[in-house]
Amino acid sequence: MQVKVISQHTIQQILSRIDIVEIVGSYVKLKKRGINYLGLCPFHNEKTPSFTVSANKEIYKCFGCGKSGNAIGFLMDLEKYSYVEALRWLANKYGVEVEETAVSPEVVAQRQVADSLYIINQFGQKYFEEKLFNSDEGQDIALSYLKERGFREEVLRKFQVGYSLQDSQSFVTTALNAQYNIELLVKSGLVAQRDGRSYDNYRGRIIFPVHNQSGKIIGFGARVIGKAERAPKYINTPENELYHKSKILYGSYQARQSIDKLDECLLVEGYTDVISLHQAGIENVVASGGTSLTPDQLRLIHKYTNNLTIIYDGDGAGVKAALRGLELALMEGLNVQLVLIPDNEDPDSYVNKVGAAAFQEFVKANKKEFIIFQLEVMLKDAGNDTNKKAAVVNQMAETISKLNKAEDFTKQQDYIRRCSELLRVEEDGFNNLVNKFIRDKVTKENQQQQKQQAQQQQGNRSTGNKGAAGQPHNFNAAPTGEDGFFPEDTFYAEDGDWDQGSFPDGGGAPASTGQFPGDDTLALLTKDEQSEKAVIQVLLEHGSKAWEEASTVASYMIAEVLENQLLDNPEYMRILEMYKTWYEAGLEPGVKNFLYHEDQQLSQLIVKIMDFPYELSGKWTEVLDQQSFKEQEATHLNAVNSCIHYLKLRKIRRIMEENQRDMAKEHTPEEQLVLLQTHVHLKQMEIELVKKLGTVIMK
Repeated sequence: MQVKVISQHTIQQILSRIDIVEIVGSYVKLKKRGINYLGLCPFHNEKTPSFTVSANKEIYKCFGCGKSGNAIGFLMDLEKYSYVEALRWLANKYGVEVEETAVSPEVVAQRQVADSLYIINQFGQKYFEEKLFNSDEGQDIALSYLKERGFREEVLRKFQVGYSLQDSQSFVTTALNAQYNIELLVKSGLVAQRDGRSYDNYRGRIIFPVHNQSGKIIGFGARVIGKAERAPKYINTPENELYHKSKILYGSYQARQSIDKLDECLLVEGYTDVISLHQAGIENVVASGGTSLTPDQLRLIHKYTNNLTIIYDGDGAGVKAALRGLELALMEGLNVQLVLIPDNEDPDSYVNKVGAAAFQEFVKANKKEFIIFQLEVMLKDAGNDTNKKAAVVNQMAETISKLNKAEDFTKQQDYIRRCSELLRVEEDGFNNLVNKFIRDKVTKENQQQQKQQAQQQQGNRSTGNKGAAGQPHNFNAAPTGEDGFFPEDTFYAEDGDWDQGSFPDGGGAPASTGQFPGDDTLALLTKDEQSEKAVIQVLLEHGSKAWEEASTVASYMIAEVLENQLLDNPEYMRILEMYKTWYEAGLEPGVKNFLYHEDQQLSQLIVKIMDFPYELSGKWTEVLDQQSFKEQEATHLNAVNSCIHYLKLRKIRRIMEENQRDMAKEHTPEEQLVLLQTHVHLKQMEIELVKKLGTVIMK
């Protein structure tokens, strides 16, 4: 079956219309500052603006929390859209018709059903909401019941709550009169059929719409009013093209931004728990529907945060529900804590009883880490039974063994210490038992995969060509060395530190890479990595500009870098190869082609490359505006020369260092002569490059 994709023509139409200031500005109040825009970061709480948007570079950066990206990445981060969902959102915003290619008849039919179900669900929600608030039955039975439970009208409208009348054919008659297809109505779960007769499936129930990550309604939960006797308390939408219960967390659409901002997700069981907590101002909350957590639900939580706090009823059923599936959460890398509501209350009733402030204080004071909670429950069940206690020891060791990621080592050791104390066993022995479970798991892993990983690691350790004594050194050899990139107006000080001069952003040489709060990746960059990063930056910014006669900057840089093997970083080499492929295909790739690429790792790398650590002052803007065309042309030529000449110089100095190491070894007179001649030749090349660079003083 063919896969349907958005056509490249549509993507280009979308990208050509993107205005990052307009898109971000619809969520964040931005003020112009210099050539950039400044506002309060939507990803974390701050009082002093540190969120910067560059209209020219089409990227944003928060200097407080370190978040950065492009317009599509902003929507994906804030709204939790997928890449395709973000493209469709932008297409709708800018009025771009979405064309799709490679579409099979099966995919077309599936998409048509899904689109029809969206429309039916939207129709159903409007119908049910109108019946809740505007019909006599809805007001007298459902709305009065909800208000008795403490729900205010504004929160009910926020979650689009509705009511299905007791008349068994009220909705289906209305839907058929509106020309909706009976088969799709049944597939949606809103209508049921029996003995050739169609009737309302959710009659006499309160309706809770379930939304996906973009806010579309994918299904419903229908709750009886009062206590259920013969009928089930809840009826949910059946599995269909839109609704997959194992992948859904109720309230995730309404909670997504709050979870992101607070870096914590509260998980409860029921729909009314979510709505009550929202009404109390606690919005970082979702519901599992009372089922065991599934891997898909855990991955959905992990999109928002690493921190999961589960709040369940304190009765026996609540305890068992809290424990189900939580080992999966540990394996997913989530920090899981548990809170049990006391006195046979649930989160809905308890928050109404004690108030929002007291509820939050209770949660904060009574959080227990999952492993410790699990151990306490198991020890209580085991009592004084020796066999049961031995089983608890093994069970806890197996659970802790699942924290086997490198970043979890400290946490794992802490759990071993604390659990061994509670179990009253020797810590060393318990540690050995945990390690045994880890080893057992490792031995069961696929041997072929281990072999491939070993081969890959061996390949990563290879170091390129080495010049043999008595042989001329290959310019392509790549011994290690430590030189840094110098932009225009940068000088190499006697102590070896770089002194950054002032230059216009985008003119002269590329801006140096700053170190930002919260950006550990950039903070760890070596000077060699920064210099290679600068090469990619210059290529993306100036690649389409003229070089010599009919040549372009791109053709010159690609040839020089590839022929002389000037890049070591595999990610930068990947960008260069992609650029080369597009360039040779007759395209003129630029920053946008990479910045808005569907590969989000590549897109984030481009954001880091094109980052703006310093703001261009108004004075420099005036200087650039007043530059003649020839001056601007000289500016980009200098940038290209600086990058390429520096990398060549770095390469020469690496080979010189290797050659000097060879000279220190014992050789025949003939071999020593060749090594000396090689040194003289390399030194002359170094001097020539230093002269060309001009702006650098070598110590």
